[in-house]
Amino acid sequence: MPPTTEPDITRYSYDVVVIGAGGAGLRAAIAAREQGKRTAVISKSLFGKAHTVMAEGGAAAALGNANADDTWTVHFRDTIRGGKFLNDPRMAELHAREAPERILELEYWGALFDRTPDGRISQRNFGGHEYPRLAHVGDRTGLEMIRTLQQRIVALQQADAAETGDPDAMLRVFAETAVTELVTDASGAVAGAFGYRRADGGFVLFEAPAVVLATGGIGKAFRTTSNSWEYTGDGHALALRAGAGLINMEFVQFHPTGMVWPPSVKGILVTESVRGDGGVLRNSEGRRFMFDYVPDVFRAQYAESEEEADGWYTDPSGHRRPPELLPRDEVARAINSEVKAGRGSPHGGVFLDVSTRMPAEEIRRRLPSMHHQFKELADVDITAEPMEVGPTCHYVMGGVRVDADTAASDVPGLFAAGEVAGGMHGSNRLGGNSLSDLLVFGRRAGLGAAAYVDGLDARAPGEVLDEAASRAVSAALALLKQGDGENPYTLHGELQDTMNDLVGIIRREGEMERALSRLDEMVQRARLLSAPGERVYNPGWHLALALPNMLLVSRAITRAALERTESRGGHTRDDHPDMSPEWRRVNLEVRVGRDGDVELSRRPVADIPAGLLSGFGNDELAKYLTKEELPQEVAAEAAREPGGTAPASADAEPGAVGGEGPGEVPGEGPGTAAASTGTVDTAEEAGGTSERVASGRPGGPDGVEGADGTDGADDRNGTGDTDGSTEEDRS
Repeated sequence: MPPTTEPDITRYSYDVVVIGAGGAGLRAAIAAREQGKRTAVISKSLFGKAHTVMAEGGAAAALGNANADDTWTVHFRDTIRGGKFLNDPRMAELHAREAPERILELEYWGALFDRTPDGRISQRNFGGHEYPRLAHVGDRTGLEMIRTLQQRIVALQQADAAETGDPDAMLRVFAETAVTELVTDASGAVAGAFGYRRADGGFVLFEAPAVVLATGGIGKAFRTTSNSWEYTGDGHALALRAGAGLINMEFVQFHPTGMVWPPSVKGILVTESVRGDGGVLRNSEGRRFMFDYVPDVFRAQYAESEEEADGWYTDPSGHRRPPELLPRDEVARAINSEVKAGRGSPHGGVFLDVSTRMPAEEIRRRLPSMHHQFKELADVDITAEPMEVGPTCHYVMGGVRVDADTAASDVPGLFAAGEVAGGMHGSNRLGGNSLSDLLVFGRRAGLGAAAYVDGLDARAPGEVLDEAASRAVSAALALLKQGDGENPYTLHGELQDTMNDLVGIIRREGEMERALSRLDEMVQRARLLSAPGERVYNPGWHLALALPNMLLVSRAITRAALERTESRGGHTRDDHPDMSPEWRRVNLEVRVGRDGDVELSRRPVADIPAGLLSGFGNDELAKYLTKEELPQEVAAEAAREPGGTAPASADAEPGAVGGEGPGEVPGEGPGTAAASTGTVDTAEEAGGTSERVASGRPGGPDGVEGADGTDGADDRNGTGDTDGSTEEDRS
């Protein structure tokens, strides 16, 4: 294709534009199209190659196929427990309720899940899940999900071709296209999006009143990451610059098991399924060290000896879980501690061994991708020797603050789903919850966007779009003409080293202050980025366009991490090692001020409905909640314990922003995401979920109505087929 010499812009008009073609984006596009909306899907990579294909272990859903005691309320409890009670409870409830239906829908569309002997969908164990819950396809579940959703897109296009003669009439995929700016009108509502084609550098402008962000995560801001090249924080930065707020950005998950050797593959994911299928973690002394790192809050549920842990695989009702299956944040910190204590593997990790735990043929059957990955990339045969693994930046729990029911942000017309949306996972995501999150909230985002468009009057944003496009073209072309300016690869490397070394798995005040100083300097240098050459296949230009996004998101992460003076989930402060009940009530919200700098404010975390709160044990509640939140009998019991006191009052100030107390936002209810949006009927569109919504939240009545009680399940694990085990999912 010849170089593009003229900055001509190709214009398109749609009802809904979905940015991102992973699981959340494709599910949102399907939902919007099925509501009769002309929909565009913008894929940064080739269609069918989004990062979701790298998800391995499975999608969490309480189908009850491996253990009939598993219900959505148990799944809800596990999710809140894993997120250290900082989750948006409405999102966690909707996710747990609707995930089974979304998995069965995927099967109806052609997904070929592994089966139990009696023909049902097989479910495997994963860290933090009480029962075998992950529907899986070997260790290649994400690939099957994308294949199925992609085929559903094609089926809808074929139906449109039969009716109109044009397969793109109602639903079109724009592959290898990147969006660099969202356009808003004078009222602040979404008017469209501007971007470019990666292949030839041609500019594109989309006129659309509704945009769904489904862009995934931020991992390429860190040196060691399991994330693919697409994950440059585009959606997070687009939302910030459009005026939306982000929450929970301090919580970055470091998956405990990434490859550590050779250097060329450092950070590539090692599925949690290895541990779920019996793999164990050992230090350089050959000892299973995870028994030393079980937190008090989890001690009742996890084994205290190797004999008890090993017995769980064959008799889960009579044994407690292996500590290798603790939530990811706990395992990652344990590995980090062993390495720092000098008990690590030769290349700075620990050993993950499955070779002594099951026959070689069984390993190859259950973990085909892992066997191939280590043999080809590290010359390690996992059927005969242990793997070297260590923590790797994997997932950001923070993202756009959205309404749970509609996925609407507080910018009218802007929606978000998947990893780019915040709230669902609290301070730490359980493995397997991401793939089902993509399906549940991808669908809700598509329905929410369609309902929003239905409620609009006539629109004519032409002049606003033209002016925004002109500015964006000038800025993009300037990068090609700045001669001896900053090299984007050099600056990117410095950014990754800064985030890895100073805002990584263990954080300290002084180091984060140094990181902010470095980031400020990099922001100034980024104004002189230079990527000389043509626009055709110019990867330096692509990186130069993405670097401002990574810098903005890195500042958001660092500012929030410096402000939260406690350790919780994916945020560990060496100088504040304990978890604080006061901070349990606080979401830190990030916005961009008029001067372009990152600003913080505090928002209260919504209350868990009483009917769902009763599913937790009193001892657990007393460790997490403030005195005001505890049921009266629990608070009284905690105060009566010898030497014990009830949790501190939330009136204490853990370092307020702008003089506000923790969780205090004058005039606003808990967890609101105020926007003028269309709503999704929770009875008809959400599979009959409870209509409980936080005060002030659009899409439902004020007040709180308890969900339908507890599940009554005990602490036993399933005994059904667990062909496979545990692992991560992503968007």
